[in-house]
Amino acid sequence: MLRYMPTLLALYAHPDDEAFSGGVLAHYAKLGVDVHLICATRGESGKITDPELEHITDLGAQREQELRDSCAALGIHEPIFLGYHDSGRFERTQTENGSAFMHQDIFEVEAKLRPYIESLNPDVLLTFDPHGGYGHIDHLVIHRAVTALFYSSGTPKRLFYNVLPVSFAERMAQTGINQNLDPKVYGVSDATIAVKLDVSAVIEQKQASMKAHRSQMGANSRFAKMPPEYLEQMQESMKTEYFAVGGTRTPIPSFPLKGFFDGLGFDFD
Repeated sequence: MLRYMPTLLALYAHPDDEAFSGGVLAHYAKLGVDVHLICATRGESGKITDPELEHITDLGAQREQELRDSCAALGIHEPIFLGYHDSGRFERTQTENGSAFMHQDIFEVEAKLRPYIESLNPDVLLTFDPHGGYGHIDHLVIHRAVTALFYSSGTPKRLFYNVLPVSFAERMAQTGINQNLDPKVYGVSDATIAVKLDVSAVIEQKQASMKAHRSQMGANSRFAKMPPEYLEQMQESMKTEYFAVGGTRTPIPSFPLKGFFDGLGFDFD
């Protein structure tokens, strides 16, 4: 067994993106893994869904603090912000804003991330899948940059993508929360799932993390407007998280894996 505890580095585009993998982040932090989070933007172009926060003029500052509170709830290190501008979605898309993350050169983003690989020396990287979760342009940018970083840096042992099985995506479609996305496009096949993790033991931390994002989880959010029967279904679904392998420099002892560090010499997977 290795004598040191490993490091996990999650890389996402916006505050609240970590909700996709909040369970696994809390799970490994609880086991003693050194868990870090890099966030490309401050979420400036998000939509305020909490009526009590509609007076806010600096949404970026609000969401930055929300992410700090979320990380505290998960028991991980404070977030690292890259300082890019949120590209937004739908009517809020920052098409004319040259500083928006969607307009950044992938190779420059990769170069900006490289010093964190050198300083944190992560064993495992985690980011969005090739569909960006649900196609958000900023999610696709961070996916491409992190994937390139994994292959160019040569040091992290594994790269994982958080994913949704097609069956899960189909259930989301029933709730209406998937914004009419085709489950067969944005979901992944069951055969692709490398890690299926039961996070029920840390579900309270995951829920607290989500609640920390007040501006995005308010009374006018999609979650709040979901019918009770679908909300109950979603809450149950949150107890399981799914991941695919994006790259590895070590042998895979079996497939699917028991966890991110299975076969790396640690005794907790």
